[in-house]
Amino acid sequence: MVEIPGPIPGGTISFGENFMVSQLVALVVLFFVIIDPLASFAVFFVNTKQYKNNTKINIAILAVIIAAVLSYLVLFFGEQLLQLFSTDINSFRIAGGIILIILGINMALGKSVIDVEKKNVDSAQAIASIIATPLLTGPATITAILVSSADYGKMLTGIAIGIVLLTTGFLLYLSVVFQNLTLKAKTAIQLTSTILGLITLAWGVNYILTGIQAIFNLI
Repeated sequence: MVEIPGPIPGGTISFGENFMVSQLVALVVLFFVIIDPLASFAVFFVNTKQYKNNTKINIAILAVIIAAVLSYLVLFFGEQLLQLFSTDINSFRIAGGIILIILGINMALGKSVIDVEKKNVDSAQAIASIIATPLLTGPATITAILVSSADYGKMLTGIAIGIVLLTTGFLLYLSVVFQNLTLKAKTAIQLTSTILGLITLAWGVNYILTGIQAIFNLI
């Protein structure tokens, strides 16, 4: 049985009996909550109305590719960055936990992480870039990648990231194919995003408490 940090300080969430599969499930849940494909789904749908379906699909593919490149760069070179800036994983947990709390509050209150309407988004490439970062690979995602690779290893973390990004790409594709259904599901998307925001907020609190406990144990 595998346990991951839960919303209660010091608490855990348990997953199954198969060790490797359970770890992977835990990481997929974590990254799905933090990356929040539904938020990117909504931004993509709103900001690509003026484009033809082929262009929309190209935007979705480009956004996922950019997000994947950034995510795997952090995965493989994140430890070197921590060493370069003379910090450790526990200090980063605390800093990342603060970011997760801010993100979770914004999600729970229905506020966008980035106000796309105030930006000069006048090209397909610009829309793809905004969806890729900071929506898919923002500070919260970078934090989760570094912490998860330290706790679970790079291989499982990389697989989990791939699964969530592929799921995100599939959702973006569905928004093109089923445009009318997507429009009707706006309320459901907002409700789901609010729930994910509360979970993200709980993860942030747990990251901070875990980091503080680890630091004090080392003193």
